[in-house]
Amino acid sequence: MRIGLTSGDPNGIGIETVLQVFADERMLNGLTPVLYASPDLISSNLDAIGLKDLNWGEVDSAEKAIQGQLNILNISVDSFSHLPGELTSEAGGYSYKSLEKAVDDLASSKVDILITAPINKEAITQSGFKFPGHTEYLAHMANAEDVLMFLVAESLRIGIVTGHIALKDVAKSLNAKSIKSKLDIMHESLARDFGCPTPRIAILGLNPHAGDNGLMGDEERKIISPVVKEANASGMKVFGPYAADGFFGSGAYKNFDGVLAMYHDQGLAPFKAMSFGRGVNFTAGLPIVRTSPDHGTGFDIAGQGIASPDSMRSAIFLAQDIHKNRLEHRELTANPLELAPPKRDYRDSRR
Repeated sequence: MRIGLTSGDPNGIGIETVLQVFADERMLNGLTPVLYASPDLISSNLDAIGLKDLNWGEVDSAEKAIQGQLNILNISVDSFSHLPGELTSEAGGYSYKSLEKAVDDLASSKVDILITAPINKEAITQSGFKFPGHTEYLAHMANAEDVLMFLVAESLRIGIVTGHIALKDVAKSLNAKSIKSKLDIMHESLARDFGCPTPRIAILGLNPHAGDNGLMGDEERKIISPVVKEANASGMKVFGPYAADGFFGSGAYKNFDGVLAMYHDQGLAPFKAMSFGRGVNFTAGLPIVRTSPDHGTGFDIAGQGIASPDSMRSAIFLAQDIHKNRLEHRELTANPLELAPPKRDYRDSRR
């Protein structure tokens, strides 16, 4: 399997976590990694973190990537200075170019899956990037009507209805259509990407105590509960809305295959507290497989060799698993008539 990895912000910890992952040559078994970066940046990171034994080499196209080494596809960025921990527009341009090239190769099937290292949104915006994050950019590039930010750590899977928007805008952004859309994507992803044929999904409320029957907001009663009722009528197994604090505090999340949160921090705060640095951000609803470590650029520790590669490693493993699950799901759900051999004409050819 050929995997594409973006550089993320080159002044952050993305590159060094990739290098640490593939310093363990067992990670190269069955994988051909292609990292979209420049050889100079690789050498600079290797020196900074004191990593000497790494099997890597430069290639001029993903199709020529060599199994058994970390392949560096030079993105040819001019006049870039590696400044660990610094926010610069040049670094933003570098991360944008790495992402563009990796997505192009993914779209043309030169790589099978995509793992994106963390970007700094302020830096990449300065280079002309017009999206709140990777999720929205990939949705735009794939012409997807809707996608789901899906946080995964083993059996803990949390999706988000409203993503990268201000907290003050969350309530007015919620409606039955948007919740139902995210729920449908989660349900399909759990079946296709995670092998859960009849997934059980919990939905969280928006307000404290899930609104307390309207005492602290009526979004649960007017918007969320009707979606739950409609989903169950259609054959899904959906439960809620639950008060988020008690739901996670009591361990109730363990009874479900997926959890749908209403806004970013409602899902990510408990997720990151429980995933112990091995969480993965997966974009569900895309025709391609993309994952990312669940941490940020780590400017405060960049270049010191102390960044943990655990989340990056988990992102690679999860992307592999999802890719394989999709192939198996496609085979299991294929129309057997389409796979049947063509009918033969048994008439006597001597006539």
